[in-house]
Amino acid sequence: MMSNSSGLPSFRRPQVGILEERLREPRRFLQVVAGPRQVGKTTLVRQAIAALGQTAHVASADDPGLRDRAWLDAQWQVGRLLADASNDAGAVLVLDEIQKVPEWSEIVKRLWDEDTAAGRNLRVVILGSAPLLVLRDLGDSLAGRFEILGLSHWGFADMRDAFGWDLERFLVFGGYPGSVPLVDDPDRWRAYILDSLIETTLSRDILLLNRVDKPALLRRLFRLGCDYSGQIVSYQKLVGQLQDAGNTTTLAHYLALLSDAGMVAGLQKYAGSRLRQRGSSPKLVALNTALVTAMTGRSAADVTADRDVRGRLVETAVGAHLVATAGRDIDVLWWREGDHEADFVLAGRSGVLAIEVGSGRTKPSLPGLAAFQRRYGTARTLLIGAQGLPLEVALATPAAGLLA
Repeated sequence: MMSNSSGLPSFRRPQVGILEERLREPRRFLQVVAGPRQVGKTTLVRQAIAALGQTAHVASADDPGLRDRAWLDAQWQVGRLLADASNDAGAVLVLDEIQKVPEWSEIVKRLWDEDTAAGRNLRVVILGSAPLLVLRDLGDSLAGRFEILGLSHWGFADMRDAFGWDLERFLVFGGYPGSVPLVDDPDRWRAYILDSLIETTLSRDILLLNRVDKPALLRRLFRLGCDYSGQIVSYQKLVGQLQDAGNTTTLAHYLALLSDAGMVAGLQKYAGSRLRQRGSSPKLVALNTALVTAMTGRSAADVTADRDVRGRLVETAVGAHLVATAGRDIDVLWWREGDHEADFVLAGRSGVLAIEVGSGRTKPSLPGLAAFQRRYGTARTLLIGAQGLPLEVALATPAAGLLA
């Protein structure tokens, strides 16, 4: 579906329909929409509410001056008044960036339970840009009262359908819909990614909401994650690359924070058992190719012309896509034994799939996949790109579809 110039009003991600259906049901659960910044959480909720034609109140705690208990109580009271005035049709209260309010889960529990006892038809949708933090707080106080709708970065299929992007444009500029109007002005586009996305995520979603004893180290680790995206890097090498790096446990913790914020993931090695996967060297994967391009500081033409950089973007795009679509039941890993390597491994209840990513036109031999299959006889293998599954198809197929 093509859209207007902004792309967002007429394009609906699949999760819009899921939320719409949940809000049509009798009031039963809090709805939690969690995901990184600038992936369209607020737009998604507004689209679902518009389709329902229901009265709604949307409030955001993203302003530092608004983050207190009284603000949350006041917003909830607005929702209650709208629900009471709706002649039994009910209303929807949307609370954005909820993780910014101290002890928010305890307040929400009290207010939600009061409405339940009063029989008030106020549905509540909570949005958060720090998924792990939101889920931790939910589990502490709101067990049994919520459903989660995870929202990942926009993938190739989303950008293609919403904006008509081709593969090359997606590889360079990634999946941030808000940046689309800026791609023809490279300096402005890069400033937007660096300032509005990277810096805001690091400073407000990670450093402000988590204990980070060495913030400069976390920032340098993010940069290395972009520089080495698609590569396996031992923690010992990371320690050598970073000044004042501390121990590997600190680096693993910071990498987990970056992954939770949708920035950089550290994939673990497949070894046939979860026990042996722990503690392996991570394979770094930037979770949006825009992050890699912006951090290089190079123009789109330079990036496309450089075969090595383009190859990194291809592997990054595949890795980010697998992570975004794997869900809870599929692990995204990597594998190496001696000189043989598989770029990615999908391990789920339906089996194991080793993946090689070819950024060139041909791949004369696949020793890594052959060695993996000899080592794990029941596993399947897949070549993406080169003469295998076209990259455009792979990036439009969820991980479960590739593993099926």
